[in-house]
Amino acid sequence: MIILKIVWVLWLLSEILLNRLLRSTTGDKKKKDKGSLWMIWITIILSINIGIFLSYYIDLPLGTQPTLIISGTILIVLGMLLRFYSISSLGKFFTVDVTIREDHTLKTDGIYGWVRHPSYLGSLIFFAGFGISINNWISFLTIIIPVTLVFLYRIKIEEKVLIEQFGQDYKVYMDNSYHLIPWIY
Repeated sequence: MIILKIVWVLWLLSEILLNRLLRSTTGDKKKKDKGSLWMIWITIILSINIGIFLSYYIDLPLGTQPTLIISGTILIVLGMLLRFYSISSLGKFFTVDVTIREDHTLKTDGIYGWVRHPSYLGSLIFFAGFGISINNWISFLTIIIPVTLVFLYRIKIEEKVLIEQFGQDYKVYMDNSYHLIPWIY
């Protein structure tokens, strides 16, 4: 469990750094973001901490411990890599809040040709791995369900803003790509 706590702290520090470095400076961001950035932070922190807390009091294992720690850790690393790759692919157009830059262009190639929100997919893979590593059904569900719901809310907000900005081009892109999970959603 100590490795999991270290990973959680490292992830948290990396997200705080991203939050500090990649926040937009435009004046209307609060109107577009609709408070979703804070909702994401609150949901993640509460879900992770409640999930860990519940694992100490409710014994509902997912499976055998060594297998789950290894597979969970692999998912954690893959999720973080996908998130960071997605962020670097967007380059200067990535912000942690919902903002359209002045010279913003629509990215539809690479990973964005398959999935419109690969950064959130990477985060969800991370949280699934984290939940699996805890090896507790209640903890896993306590983490993955609220985090998924808050990301789906954020995606709705982002897509509305992107449709306003790019119009029919974004609608065509939506028809030719998935929200989060290729071939599923």
